[in-house]
Amino acid sequence: QVQLVESGGGLVQAGGSLRLSCAASGRTFSRYSMGWFRQAPGKEREFVAAIIWSGGTTYYVDSVKGRFTISRDNAKNTVYLQMNRPKPEDTAVYYCAADLRIPSHPAWVGSGDMDYWGKGTLVTISS
Repeated sequence: QVQLVESGGGLVQAGGSLRLSCAASGRTFSRYSMGWFRQAPGKEREFVAAIIWSGGTTYYVDSVKGRFTISRDNAKNTVYLQMNRPKPEDTAVYYCAADLRIPSHPAWVGSGDMDYWGKGTLVTISS
């Protein structure tokens, strides 16, 4: 069993920066691929970024490439999403996810079919 708790959300001006954190419980954290999804008001949940168990490979949706960076610290059971130069269209509830399947698996496509989800943290980007 893995429990995920997100933090770091809030209100940020466009062009600023924000770092989300996701703390995971459980001794098997390092076995899981970790990722972030988001759901904007009135829209479906969508994939944002993911990182494999070793941290060696990362995946991003095209709209955040070059602006967001996902990383993980297996010693701290924590995954991060550094959001640089956010835009108003990045406003959403951001969810942390954990899954044993690598992020190239179809389970990571679209709204995601993950083993575990956090409850989400709201990110609001003002223009």
